[in-house]
Amino acid sequence: MLNYRQLHYFWVVAKTGSIVRACEQLNLTPQTISGQISLLEQTYGIALFQRVGRQLELTEAGRQALPYAEQMFQTGNELEAMLRAQPDEQQILFRVGVADVVPKSIVYRLIAPTMELSEPLRITCREDKLERLLADLAIQRLDLVISDSPMPSHLDIKGYSQKLGECGISFFATQALADRYAGDFPQCLHGAPLLIPGAETVVRSRLQRWFAEQQILPRIIGEFDDSALMQAFGQSGSGIFIAPSVIADEVVRQYGVALIGQTDAVTESFYAISVERKVKHPGIVAITEGARRELFTALP
Repeated sequence: MLNYRQLHYFWVVAKTGSIVRACEQLNLTPQTISGQISLLEQTYGIALFQRVGRQLELTEAGRQALPYAEQMFQTGNELEAMLRAQPDEQQILFRVGVADVVPKSIVYRLIAPTMELSEPLRITCREDKLERLLADLAIQRLDLVISDSPMPSHLDIKGYSQKLGECGISFFATQALADRYAGDFPQCLHGAPLLIPGAETVVRSRLQRWFAEQQILPRIIGEFDDSALMQAFGQSGSGIFIAPSVIADEVVRQYGVALIGQTDAVTESFYAISVERKVKHPGIVAITEGARRELFTALP
């Protein structure tokens, strides 16, 4: 049977490059480490290291064994970290996945009510592409996914979408850029430099339709899946950018930009996707009720 202590000594020596450095890391004597590695070599009748001058190098067998040892001890470290990170027994773990196209300010305001619950929650948030998040939701690695679209019909995943709310969009720019393109809104956007959401966002197609209806042709200078990155470029004066109207005041305050105009003809919607048809998790209940009560008050 494989002796994991001996394998660990082999792994540390291979990683550090010498028995002396391995001794410093493990706080052991050279005799102990070299003796245990020798026993490992004797067990399988192979040499894992060879001397080349004053250097200790891996043999071919050692090079083949190292990736396996690396994977084993990396997995062990991850297991230890996971066990140490377990919440207190009284805490309820709440694992939230956030589609990377959802503005961070919206995410914060949606999740914030969970911090005020009488039941203690331990919240973990992970951002990723929607389909990957839904795959994790299906195998119960996540309790909830927040997205700008409902559960896609083409995915063979059991899940239920609850609409949290919707709002119009607002256009922002630095004061200098806003002054340069001042005029009647939305006609002032014609020919203006524009930063727009990426092709994977729902609002992108709605925005393009609206421009066509209004016979407006802005100059697209950047496309961004990450709304925070788009806003950072907008803050630098690179172009006009959009954000949900429900956070317009916050965007003006946080980024020091000017509001150019707003429209309700283009809307952004936000959804909570879970595997429960009848929601029971206190975190999900807090998010859905808080969104409708405080963030999207116009939703019936």
